[in-house]
Amino acid sequence: MSDLRVGVLGAGQLGRMLALAGYPLGMQFRFFDPDPHASSAMLAQHIVAPYDDLAALDAFADGLDVVTYEFENVPFATAHYLAQRVEVYPPPRALEITQDRVAEKGFMHAAGLSVARFVPVCSCSDLEDGLDIVGLPAVLKTRRMGYDGKGQRVIRDASSARAALEDLGTTNLVLEEFVTFDRELSLVAARGREGASVCYPLVENHHREGILRETRAPAPGLDKQLQRMAESGAQQMMSTLNYVGCLAIEFFQRGDELIANEVAPRVHNTGHWTIEGAVTSQFENHVRAITGLPLGSAAPIANAIMLNVVGSFPSLERLLMDPAAHVHDYGKSPRPGRKLGHVTLVDDDLERVERRAMRVRALLA
Repeated sequence: MSDLRVGVLGAGQLGRMLALAGYPLGMQFRFFDPDPHASSAMLAQHIVAPYDDLAALDAFADGLDVVTYEFENVPFATAHYLAQRVEVYPPPRALEITQDRVAEKGFMHAAGLSVARFVPVCSCSDLEDGLDIVGLPAVLKTRRMGYDGKGQRVIRDASSARAALEDLGTTNLVLEEFVTFDRELSLVAARGREGASVCYPLVENHHREGILRETRAPAPGLDKQLQRMAESGAQQMMSTLNYVGCLAIEFFQRGDELIANEVAPRVHNTGHWTIEGAVTSQFENHVRAITGLPLGSAAPIANAIMLNVVGSFPSLERLLMDPAAHVHDYGKSPRPGRKLGHVTLVDDDLERVERRAMRVRALLA
């Protein structure tokens, strides 16, 4: 029987699914999150304290074999402090890079991936000069924080540039080329302590109002060359960082070109389909990796469509009218724009899974 003890920084739904993947392997979990009502609180010991409370962090680390994190905005100082007391995976350096969009884009480019043109912005003059380099339209983003469409503004003409700068309320920004694309894709990869790695297939993602609504796996009409390009970049990044755990990269596809947009050093919403749709879920592979266990196969077992439940949860009875629907309720209170759960449909027949997804979409509309 395993007696591995895993600590998780953050206790949201990703932490919840990590624990649910680790419990069948005999692992024990402990969470650290300032929110007393966090989604994972019911599953294991939950230390409620600010991320800079060193005494609470010491109590959290006591007796753990490894610490991981479930979101990339965990303060770097917190991860660094814990790494002096217990193994922390993915390495804190991954947090440091991905918390700064300028460093992140430079890192992706160094790994051989194409990225959109970008310019750091600290002033109005930087923004004006940057627009000459990047062109219009462009996207102005905060360098730190921001998710689900937050912390960014599209600039369509020079006259709206200053307003976008003022609207974001900071000068710690990055200006990016506005990429016209055919579709959005993402890749989840996992790397173990000894350097072995696996990659899940590229998946196709659909967003609305900046929030992921749907993932189709594998991406329909997936070109093998695109898969190889994405895997090569992921493996290069993981090797450079001596990375351990799951990592996700979001891409824009334009023709036969892949343009890397963001990296997440963690399990990812676009990998939720793997729970029922792959031989080994991203969550199980993450806990396997960080605890030194062999990785499982990342092969898909069928076609899968994952739909996020956002804002309010429909009747569970109606969702389960499809006897093969897999419903995940995160136990979170309803709020506009909040991810409350997801539904995954898996089927060997692509047309049939599309029809089934259409019925669920109607319930979620």
